[in-house]
Amino acid sequence: MPELIVALDYTDALDAFTMAGSLRHETRWVKVGLELFTREGPRVVQTLKGMGFKVMVDLKMFDIPNTVRGGVRAACWIGADLITLHLLGGERMIRAAVEEAAERAATGGERPLLFGVTVLTSMEPGDLPGYDGDIAGLAGELADGAAAWGLDGVVCSGFEARAIKSRHPNLLCLTPGIRPAGGGSDDQRRIMTPAKAVAEGSDFLVVGRPVTRADDPAAAARAIVREIAS
Repeated sequence: MPELIVALDYTDALDAFTMAGSLRHETRWVKVGLELFTREGPRVVQTLKGMGFKVMVDLKMFDIPNTVRGGVRAACWIGADLITLHLLGGERMIRAAVEEAAERAATGGERPLLFGVTVLTSMEPGDLPGYDGDIAGLAGELADGAAAWGLDGVVCSGFEARAIKSRHPNLLCLTPGIRPAGGGSDDQRRIMTPAKAVAEGSDFLVVGRPVTRADDPAAAARAIVREIAS
């Protein structure tokens, strides 16, 4: 069954831990992104792991192959269960990450899932510098690379998930930009409801503000999980 990942998009670790504590019985997964990780460091991931969560470390790594290899190694050391990388980094960069994760498993560690970012869900046609083509087509081409280079899945909008799944059935799709019916879009553009995203083939749904800013975050998360399962 598809799973909910709650994005702990906070600056302060205490706020993140307080929210995570209220969601302990609603979801197995939480996400630590760039702002929280940069401010608070690896201890955030390690503490959340100690609370019993699986942790998505969403740093969208994009650098020379050796640097990304080192980044994946460090993320493995702190217990990341899912790591994101930009597919625009190309084959050598992605393969370096995949090799590092495999080495982790070969030495007795737990191999994290590696997901390649296709096109950010905050982007619309015309937003990519130097590219005026179809965003869905670009996402599909990048997903071809993810499948060929050994990644577990891709980060894509719900609008691309069905086409990607039809080309690569074993490639997992992780979808940000999820908004319950009637919710605002914030800075996301290519948004979709939980039920629609699951129907389109998404395996993981990332939800932040509709849960963390709700009057009752646990109830909001519970409602999304019910919608996913229905």
